[in-house]
Amino acid sequence: MIPRHLTETIHRLRNGFPVVAITGPRQSGKTTLARAVVPEKPYVSLEDPDTRGYALDDPRGFLGQFPDGAVLDEAQRVPELFSYLQSRVDLDGRMGLFVLTGSQQFGLRAGITQSLAGRVGLVTLLPFSFGELRDAGRAPTTMPSCLYTGSFPPLYDRPVTPQDWYPRYIATYLERDLHQLIQVRDLHVFQTFLRMCAARVGQVLNLSALAADCGVTHNTARSWISVLEASYILFLLQPHHRNFSKRLIKAPKLYFHDTGVVASLMGIEDERHLATHAMRGQIFENWVIAELLKGRMNRGLPSNLFFWRDRAGLEIDVIAEHGDILQPMEIKSGATVTTDFFTGLRRWCALNDECTGATPVLFYGGEDDSTRHGVDVRSWRTVADIAAQV
Repeated sequence: MIPRHLTETIHRLRNGFPVVAITGPRQSGKTTLARAVVPEKPYVSLEDPDTRGYALDDPRGFLGQFPDGAVLDEAQRVPELFSYLQSRVDLDGRMGLFVLTGSQQFGLRAGITQSLAGRVGLVTLLPFSFGELRDAGRAPTTMPSCLYTGSFPPLYDRPVTPQDWYPRYIATYLERDLHQLIQVRDLHVFQTFLRMCAARVGQVLNLSALAADCGVTHNTARSWISVLEASYILFLLQPHHRNFSKRLIKAPKLYFHDTGVVASLMGIEDERHLATHAMRGQIFENWVIAELLKGRMNRGLPSNLFFWRDRAGLEIDVIAEHGDILQPMEIKSGATVTTDFFTGLRRWCALNDECTGATPVLFYGGEDDSTRHGVDVRSWRTVADIAAQV
């Protein structure tokens, strides 16, 4: 098992909450991590029909089997259980009694909000971070390979290729999770919608244009985006607008949690194809931002990441908010650092006095770290170091 950086956070939360809930996409390693964190506790999967039926028919009897707690996998499958869990942990009083996992934000978060508020330490486990793979000696050796392979655990613990695994993962998601959340009458249309989302990685989200291109209504597109967010397929990076008088972009930008999914949806067949693909820059940008987000999630922290763009087209790829201090970050896929790479950072710092509070960062597709023009220039290989601090 490749050690997960979230482990320390879970142990910390178990000291202060009777229940810890691990949410995240399917196949991100939630079950493996939960069982590794509390190997002494019984494991129960609520995906199993018989077990789920028992929990539904007799929730008190079901929980009574576990006097010292348990790992309850895919807990959102039995939302009725949350009220009984509340009574159980309130009466018991011990911390770290139960560990829950769930792969849908809607079901798990709704149950926590309604019945277990204040009793649950909620964390998100995304696919492997580059830092986790690097520390285990399993990280891809080239940037195109890293983007193409993605970071889902099955690609690192079994002999399967991205070309074989991702299409089947996407199909399984369509067949399972999607039908649990919304009714899609035409799966082909939704598959087209997914591919169109992948083609818009790194772009400001225009729901009307996306809906028109897919032949669906604006409300349908909005609903489907929400479902994809809830299932940890994609996320929306919100614009930052504090302390600027200019008119700014208000719509979010669209990214996926895993670039292997993006590559598969775009029909990229191997890393050589990706290395010369027209979307390589956007996919690299997606990867860096997803890594920064994983760094926050693995420490149990909410996202502090935004982008900045004004109506004149001046844009900063990432703004990391540290209280009153803003740290600008630019992302360039080129392997050679050029003067043009610093243009956006210079102009943004000229507009924002707070730029002096944190060193600007430039991520690029090359190999060497350096400091130029007051900017911390970072190789793609050292993204994990910044992600651990952002």
